[in-house]
Amino acid sequence: MKFVLLAAVSIVAFASSSFAQPATQTPTGNLEKLSSFQSTGTAEPRPIPQEGRRADAIRKNLEKIQLPAGFKIDLYAIVPDARHMAVGPNAGVVFVGTRKSNVYAVTDRDKDRIADEVKQFAPSVSFKIPNGVCFSRDGVLYVVEQNRVLQFPAAEFFYEGPDVAAFVVAKQGDLIPPTEESYNHTARVCRIGPDNKLYIALGQPFNVPPKDKLDLYKRTGIAGIIRMDQDGKNREVYATGIRNSVGIDFNPADKALWFTDNQVDGMGDDQPPGEINRIANMGQNFGFPYYGGGTVRTVEYKDDPVPTGVVAPQAEMDPHAADLGLMFYTGKMFPQTYQGGIFSAQHGSWNRTKPIGARIMFTPIKQDGTADKPQVFAEGWLTENGEYLGRPVDVAMLPDGSLLVSDDTAGAIYRISYEGR
Repeated sequence: MKFVLLAAVSIVAFASSSFAQPATQTPTGNLEKLSSFQSTGTAEPRPIPQEGRRADAIRKNLEKIQLPAGFKIDLYAIVPDARHMAVGPNAGVVFVGTRKSNVYAVTDRDKDRIADEVKQFAPSVSFKIPNGVCFSRDGVLYVVEQNRVLQFPAAEFFYEGPDVAAFVVAKQGDLIPPTEESYNHTARVCRIGPDNKLYIALGQPFNVPPKDKLDLYKRTGIAGIIRMDQDGKNREVYATGIRNSVGIDFNPADKALWFTDNQVDGMGDDQPPGEINRIANMGQNFGFPYYGGGTVRTVEYKDDPVPTGVVAPQAEMDPHAADLGLMFYTGKMFPQTYQGGIFSAQHGSWNRTKPIGARIMFTPIKQDGTADKPQVFAEGWLTENGEYLGRPVDVAMLPDGSLLVSDDTAGAIYRISYEGR
């Protein structure tokens, strides 16, 4: 039966028009074998230990987290360098990206809402900063690296072994010009839109870019958001004027794309603000680098005219709190107050004399589809003396409506659930 199922999945993968076809791709490492469903001989990775001193210490730190009445937080999984998350639409397997070289698969086999197994996903693939992970509605996992995009059909089936079905969507060096590769702002994020296109946020490598880079960035979508067909074709720039977004999601109510944006550093403790933005139409400009955040002008562009039609943020966040992952809450577990609103993660300050952030925020959405005032939902990872017990990166929802929070400092994923008053 297993071989029959494998053959069936293979046929579906080759037949679907949304899958990148291997015949047109340049092989990289083991990808040629994987796209032909051939074994690479890669050894099965060892699972990440889920119990012991480290897990006990994280659970103890979670006792300090403050939540609204009726909510509780627990350790869901130990996941090294955990960054952005994608929950599988079929079995609820959680795939976790990192800013290093691994992607992890997190499995809760007995559905007790605690992970039973965490192991490296696709160990036969050499990843480079595979931060961005997202699923299509029909079960294709996309991994967006620093300068490449891969797709993994039937990821929730193939992840059990070291070899996985894998195809190239954008080959190495095609996502951005190789001359613009940097160690700064290279953590990509992605979503599949209501139009079934792949949306990717492309941070630019500078604090504030030099003027001679602006034309290149506008053409390629750097400092913006791009979209393309799921096979990599028909790429276009969707939005510009974005410094570094590390969180995007679509509002299911009106299909608008929302995103966080990190403000310019080095302008003092109390300016400029972080942002949560809404894209109403393709082609909108969100003001960077003329604005460093909100309406605060950057020093480098203070005498330059601001382009017409720049879109203001929906919500201004605390300066230098580092707003990263966000998601619209579509579950039913949480009270009505939270349904349809935005949960977002603040990683916490580095460029501030007194750090702030390291918390989960909630932004209600008004009847007209605009943002109401953001509020703190979960906090306590930043102590009174400025020490980080953890730094939240991303938020995702399990099928039962509970909220997952990734933390790359603690190397963990937490689960927030609601049990009533």
